[in-house]
Formats: sequence, C-alpha cells, structure tokens
Amino acid sequence: MTTADDTRTDHPARTGTSVHAVHTDAAPAAVGAYSQAVVVGDLVFVSGQLPIDPATGEFAGPGVREEAAQSLRNGAAVLEAAGSGVAHVVKTTVLLADIDDFAVVNEVYAEVFSAAGGVLPARAAYQVGALPKGARVEIEFVGAVVR
Repeated sequence: MTTADDTRTDHPARTGTSVHAVHTDAAPAAVGAYSQAVVVGDLVFVSGQLPIDPATGEFAGPGVREEAAQSLRNGAAVLEAAGSGVAHVVKTTVLLADIDDFAVVNEVYAEVFSAAGGVLPARAAYQVGALPKGARVEIEFVGAVVR
C-alpha cells in the first residue's frame, strides 16, 4: 500500500536518511502501537512518557511532583538509549491533566534541565481532557543525537 508520504521525493527512505526505532528496558514499554522513540538523521523523537516506574509497572507517586520526575527519568533513559541525553533536548511538550499542576511540574522540570547544563529546551505545555491510564502528566521530547 502506498501512502502520500511514501511518494514524496523528500521522504526519509528516498533521501538515504536512516529511520530506526529505539527501545530500552530502562523506561516503560509503549502502551500502544508506537515506538518509545524514533531516530531520523541527527534527531530523536521520544514518545510521550507516562510516569510509570519501569521496575514496578506502577505510577510513581503519590503526587504530581513524583509523576513529573518519573516521566522525566523515563524520557532521559530513552534519550540515552538513542545516543542523546537531557542536555541535548531541543523541544518538549508537557501534557497535564490539570493546568493547576503546572507550577509544580515546572519546578521539577527546571531542576532536571538546569542540572543537565546546556540550553533550556523550547517547550509547550497543555491541559488535556485525559491522559492514558489516568496519569496526571506526560512528557514528550525531541533531542539531538550526539555521534
């Protein structure tokens, strides 16, 4: 089956740019039909990371602070598996079940990215209707792959 993307002349498969999935056991497995991350060229696109502790399969908790910290740890693990890291993140998207949690999540976020050094990434943050499995926070990342 050919899709519109397959016929574009700038499609990665046609430009020689490699595209590959990333998986690590140091972060929770995908909860659907998607990859933990995909590397294309010098960028890694990390799927939204829920606050699931990969050792237990349970949410970190009891509060949103712990959930945010776990989502960030999970993202860091996937970034590292892809040859990147927190210091090389260029963009994040933070999804919140309640925008009133923004200040607390922002504190944890600032601690992680400030400690990593480098440039603070661009970011968007949104309140959403609901997150998978009843999470309060989910974070996705785009990072540069360091070769």
